This record gives sequence, structure tokens and C-alpha cells, in this order.
Amino acid sequence: MKWQQGDFTVTDNREDLDIEVIHGFLCRESYWAEHIPRATVEKAMAHSLCFGLYHADKQIGFARAVSDHATFAYLADVFVLSDYRGRGLGKWLVSCILIHPELQGLRRWMLATLDAHGLYERNGFVPLRHPEWFLEIHYPDIYCRKE
Repeated sequence: MKWQQGDFTVTDNREDLDIEVIHGFLCRESYWAEHIPRATVEKAMAHSLCFGLYHADKQIGFARAVSDHATFAYLADVFVLSDYRGRGLGKWLVSCILIHPELQGLRRWMLATLDAHGLYERNGFVPLRHPEWFLEIHYPDIYCRKE
């Protein structure tokens, strides 16, 4: 799939993804995946439906949906490079993901965010209606552990 908005493009074409940009942002600029090994990013991407955001041929954003393609999807690793923020591109990227044909008819979408609630709320996400139903196992420092 491919969506166009002026000079900007969103696509699910894996061949267009720039692993250097994706890993570089996640490893050095994100708060949620700091120090993530490149091999871990590659493995996560291999098991997800990935979306790249581009200005001309330059990758400027990324997101992935982890899904069974029938009932559930988790939206992960959403980012837009800092030079391109404030233009509505993150909202557009998420909206493209939500209308992707392989992700229709799902009963539940989930995500976690520290500071982008407004972005996701504009795309229909709301706080958990029943947070008491949800549990997690969370290893926040897993990428910093010495092996």
C-alpha cells in the first residue's frame, strides 16, 4: 500500500525501509528502546507489518503494527524525525496504518506512550476503559543488561 500527501509518502513496502534510520532513532533518540540492539530491531520488524514515512526518497518516520490480522494489533515504535515534527505527519502515518486493508475488523488496538496521547486520541485511541483487566511483564532495562 502507498499513500501520498504532497512530497510525503507512507508505504508498507519493506524494501524501502532504511534500517540505519530506524535503528538509529530507536537506539539513540527514543525513550522506549534506548540501546536496543540492531538485531532486535530487525527481528521485531520481520514479525510486524512495517510502515515507512518518506520525504522524497528520504525516510523520516516509521511505525509498525504487531498483529494476528484478525482480532488484535499493537502499534509500536512510532516516530517522526525531529526536523519534520509539527506538520501532522505522525497523525497521518497512524491514520494510514489504521486503514490498512490487512488491519481491518480488529476487535482491539493498543499502544503505550509517555507523551503523545493527543496524537493518538486524534486517531480514536482512548485511555483503557478497564485498566484493571490488563496486566504486564515489563523489563525496562533489558537492552542495558550485560550478557
